Amino acid sequence: MSAAHPTPQLERLSQACQRLRLHRVDTELYTVLEQAAKRELGYADFLDEVLGLELAAKQTKHLAMRVTMARFPFQKSLDAFDWSFQPSIDPKVIKELATGRFIAEGANVLLLGPPGVGKTHLAVALGLKACELGLRTMFTTAAGLITSLGKALYENRLEERLKLLTQPKLLIIDEIGYIPIDRQGANLFFQLISRRYERGSILLTSNQSLGAWGEVFGDTVIASAILDRLLHHATTVNIKGDSYRLKEKRRAGLLRPVTHPNHAE
Repeated sequence: MSAAHPTPQLERLSQACQRLRLHRVDTELYTVLEQAAKRELGYADFLDEVLGLELAAKQTKHLAMRVTMARFPFQKSLDAFDWSFQPSIDPKVIKELATGRFIAEGANVLLLGPPGVGKTHLAVALGLKACELGLRTMFTTAAGLITSLGKALYENRLEERLKLLTQPKLLIIDEIGYIPIDRQGANLFFQLISRRYERGSILLTSNQSLGAWGEVFGDTVIASAILDRLLHHATTVNIKGDSYRLKEKRRAGLLRPVTHPNHAE
C-alpha cells in the first residue's frame, strides 16, 4: 500500500492482505482502489481484477522457483532455436513434446546427434516448458549424475538419492556418451532408470547412436536393459547437421570452410 496518509480502513485492508499473504495486492492496494473508483468497476469485476493480479504474481514467483530448482545450465526457449539450420528436425514433433503430454503419460524422449547440433538447447527449452506447466523438473549431466550416485553409494545414502531423483516429473540427463561409464556407474544408472520406469519421464541427450550404448556403458547386457525400459514409451529424435558452435566460428572467420581433400585450390 502506497497511500501517503492511509485511512484506518486502508490500514485494515493492508493488514488483511498481509495475513492472507496477498502481497502483490497489498503492494498496489491504493492504486488498485483508485483505478477501480475512476472506472466505476462493479463488485465482481473489481474482485476479478484483484484476484487475477495476485494469481499472476504467485504464478510468476512459483515458475521462477521451479526454474531455479531445475538447475538449467542456461535458459533458452524454443522460439530461439534455429530450425532452418537443422532441417533434419521436424518442428511439429518438438512442439508436440512442448505440450507436456509425454510427461503426463510417463513417456521418455531421446535426442540423439553429434556435438553442437542443439540437443541441449532443445532439452532445456522443453524443460522450461515443463516448468511453465507447473511440473517439477531437474537437469543434470550424465557425468554429474553418475558421480552423485557413486558418492551416495559410498556414503550409504543411495536409497535416499534414488528417491530424490524419482520425485521430479521430468528428469533431464544431458550428454550420455561423452565420458565412458564404468560397471558400477552403469549399474547405478540402471537402478535409476528402473525406479523411474513408467513413473516419471526422462529426457536424454546423447552423441552416440543407440547401437553404441554397449560401449558407453561397458556392458551390452546392462545397456540393453536400460534401453528396453527407456524405449518402451519413447520419442526418439535423430538430429543430423553441422555444429552451431562451428557455424558461429566460421561466421567470425575463425575457421576455414571445409574443402574436399581432392579439391584443387
